[in-house]
Amino acid sequence: MNQAINEQKPEKITIENNKTLTWLGGIILVYLLIIAVSLISSGFKLSVGEQAKELFTFATNPFAGLIVGIMATALIQSSSTVTSIIVGLVAGGLPITIAVPMVMGSNLGTTITNTIVSLGHIRNQEEFRKAFAAATIHDFFNLLSVTLFLPLEITTHFLEKTAFFLAQFLRGTESTSLDRFNFIEFITVPVVKLLKQITVNLEHPFDGITLIILGVIIIFISIFLIGKLLKKLMLNQAKLIFKTAMGKNAIVSILLGTVVTILVQSSSTTTSLMVPLAGIGLLSLEEIYPFILGANVGTCITALLAATAVRENAIAALEIALVHLLYNCCGVIIVYGIPILRNLPILGAKTLAYIASEKTYLALVYLITIFFLLPIIILNITIQINPII
Repeated sequence: MNQAINEQKPEKITIENNKTLTWLGGIILVYLLIIAVSLISSGFKLSVGEQAKELFTFATNPFAGLIVGIMATALIQSSSTVTSIIVGLVAGGLPITIAVPMVMGSNLGTTITNTIVSLGHIRNQEEFRKAFAAATIHDFFNLLSVTLFLPLEITTHFLEKTAFFLAQFLRGTESTSLDRFNFIEFITVPVVKLLKQITVNLEHPFDGITLIILGVIIIFISIFLIGKLLKKLMLNQAKLIFKTAMGKNAIVSILLGTVVTILVQSSSTTTSLMVPLAGIGLLSLEEIYPFILGANVGTCITALLAATAVRENAIAALEIALVHLLYNCCGVIIVYGIPILRNLPILGAKTLAYIASEKTYLALVYLITIFFLLPIIILNITIQINPII
């Protein structure tokens, strides 16, 4: 018996060591994420400098910014990555008014994953109808949010102003030394300076462009690996919580979606998990709906984390990260809080799912048209017209 106990101890120690190494790896990857945002910020300033506004004049039309956000996220398939890049660009001089619709667009672009997952049920008409509805309710919700809040933001800048107020409150004014965040500066500046040496012999603007590309690559790698590590550590626990709490209460489901998304660091993962559960009839569309809204809120944590990396234009970087959070929270409160608006995404998703289940090829047409063809057409039109708003 003693021998059996002794044989179990090394196995337990090995498991604990593996967990420790996994957490350590996660910390290192978060550090790399912060480094990457600093590189993008530095590269953007180095490559365009004072010409930043002129470089983005085409996007003075907020619809162009919205489409850029949609297409970038649809291609990259990570709103966390896109918003982290946007934070770095804002820190480098990209105007907030251009960045806000880009953030809104990133919410729309990330929903393509759900639609792709739903195609796995295409052989069974009834399953596909339920799965496709669960996938596209996210589309309809985000589309409704954009329809409501983009015109309001264009006319009043309420998200920008509220986020600016909160950013000042959290970090003080631009003139302060930001002493509370000096530790971040202390541990990141030496590495950023070292990486900048790679570009010292490159001609302008390729020195800055190289830093941006390097930062984007590091963001891709770090967010991908952070997601894998957190899934390894937390996904089983998240599934257990999910099974016990899902569907009991809308507020609980929203909070659950938020927490699970923070744990696995991917709204695509948490929302895509709902699609097969809907397909097999385990959960109804009405039960899944609030969970998906919580995932929208949970994905904001990455941009907020990225904003802590910024030293120059720190207020602006934190401001755009807070815009992302405020926008998603307002969407939940207004759209889900008002019964008439709450039911519109459900109606839209069920109607589209019924049509797609009758003619399955339309699901693929929807996927290509909504996420690629239509954005390209709208972007070309808005660039040509280029109205100044």
